[in-house]
Amino acid sequence: MAGALAGLRVIDLSGHLSGPFCAMQLADHGADVIKVEKPEGGDEARRMPPFVNGESAPFMVWNRNKRSITLDLKAEPDRQRFLALLETADVLLENYRPGTMDRLGLGYDALKTRFPRLIYCAISGFGQTGPERARGGFDLMTQAMSGLMAVCGPADGPPHRLPIAISDVGAGLYATIGILAAVEARHRTGRGQYVETSLFEAAMSLGVYEAAHYFTTGEKPPRIGQAHRGSSPYQVFKTADGWMTFGASQQNFWTRLCTIVELPELATDPRFVTNAERVRHNDALVALLQARLETRPTAHWLGELQAAGIPAAPVLTHDQVFTHPQTLARDMVVEVEHAKAGRSRTLGIAVKLSDTPGAVTRAAPTLGQHTDEVLAEPTRPRLAAAGED
Repeated sequence: MAGALAGLRVIDLSGHLSGPFCAMQLADHGADVIKVEKPEGGDEARRMPPFVNGESAPFMVWNRNKRSITLDLKAEPDRQRFLALLETADVLLENYRPGTMDRLGLGYDALKTRFPRLIYCAISGFGQTGPERARGGFDLMTQAMSGLMAVCGPADGPPHRLPIAISDVGAGLYATIGILAAVEARHRTGRGQYVETSLFEAAMSLGVYEAAHYFTTGEKPPRIGQAHRGSSPYQVFKTADGWMTFGASQQNFWTRLCTIVELPELATDPRFVTNAERVRHNDALVALLQARLETRPTAHWLGELQAAGIPAAPVLTHDQVFTHPQTLARDMVVEVEHAKAGRSRTLGIAVKLSDTPGAVTRAAPTLGQHTDEVLAEPTRPRLAAAGED
């Protein structure tokens, strides 16, 4: 069954994570993604450990469903091959520093007249405009400058980096949304356009509670560790044999929780009678709850909470996550056959469509694996806009 984006061709010049993650989303849903890499070494992510038969495992996770070709865009023969590819393309994706493509003569302004239907998407560290546009922007730097790092970690500790590459992945997802919005607009207008986002904006936009706090009070949001800015109790707790989470800020959940932990007096304690008061006195509340929760194992509390309809879950490690029945039932672990690494596992597709489901149909490519194949293909029409011949 063809995916929802079948017929859409994407030329992917991006490397590392943000751009490739975006291109993967498109490829998972049927787009023909051609990853263009430099002949010497290719994408820098190919050198990220751990390795399987010399192939980077991280690279393989976010570059599945693509074909790889090698071109040197500074060499005129390869530049002409690249322009020929654009004749067949719907989307061009890149995540170079601002100005790089312009210096190559391949920026949007140089391409839009020749390729009026081309959707050109650029991801950068801090955006294409503004005083920081030229600053190098990896995930670490944009977590730092977006405010995200300032509010993460223990309340009395230093700024804390999220160990996941949230800025990269967030920018990749926003770029995906932007590209799909531009495709929809092109169905009406017949014209492509410039799509742009950055790691900085992606990370900043995720701080919705923090923005509300600052815009309302004019004060910087304090670092609050595991607590929640607007809900209580709502965090991780230690049990007799592990860790668990639950969210019982909703008033009916709160009163049921007091019964479950055998502390009915908390329901009428003036410090805890409303969610706002519980947020205000969260430290005192957590201390009382924690003392009781540590007396029994996780399974006991999960059973009680779930029976009462209170959202709760254990804290799982990744070996537990990827073998969990819910993970497997949702097809979030799939197997592929890689040209060098052999049979390997990768993440499944997070967005499920009923009529045109996405699929993992091919492993990540080896460097230049499809160069001859792609360059030998006849010219193909781009995805037609609605009403076009």
